[in-house]
Amino acid sequence: MIRYSDLDGRKNAFIFELDDVLYPEKDYWLQVYYLFSSFLEYTEMMDAKAATELMTNTYLAEGKQMVFDNLKSKFNLDEKYRTNFNHLSRTAKLPLKLLLYQDMLKLLQEIVIDRKQIFIVTNGDPELQLNKIKQTEWHGLEQYLICYFANETAPKPETDCIDLMIHQHSLQRKNLIMFGNSDIDAHCAEASGIDFVKMNEFKPIRS
Repeated sequence: MIRYSDLDGRKNAFIFELDDVLYPEKDYWLQVYYLFSSFLEYTEMMDAKAATELMTNTYLAEGKQMVFDNLKSKFNLDEKYRTNFNHLSRTAKLPLKLLLYQDMLKLLQEIVIDRKQIFIVTNGDPELQLNKIKQTEWHGLEQYLICYFANETAPKPETDCIDLMIHQHSLQRKNLIMFGNSDIDAHCAEASGIDFVKMNEFKPIRS
């Protein structure tokens, strides 16, 4: 296990993906499904509990791309609701704040204490990713975050967004480190000439 104290002290900027790196992505989607089920209960008199359960089980077993299709098939839902679902997915006002993984919260706090930079470079729809960021409980760390939405240039593993970030902030690749949990992030870091840490290999300092 890699500890924060074992990382090269010359690293002065840390790059993170958002989903399943800083927080568990399912915490966002399960709240979206609850909200959409409540909407359908109001508009279609649908059993909200059953709809939520179906969407949740589909997400966990087949992925979020299948959620609406399975819901439509099971409940004979009108296709017109896909627009509502997609809009809610991007803009939902969540009942509960998204919580960082405790270890990642400690890591971010340690980086800030050391006066080093934190970048979030995230794939996905920029509106959706920004909505997640706005509804995350950052414990005051939000003022230290610099966010880039890779899809505005080219999604990772393409390096366009990383190259832009390096140029705009006058960074040196040798002083950067990227944290991720996917092959996409690993390939992006390699192509960018940046050190990479797989999340399951990381263990922050514990008091």
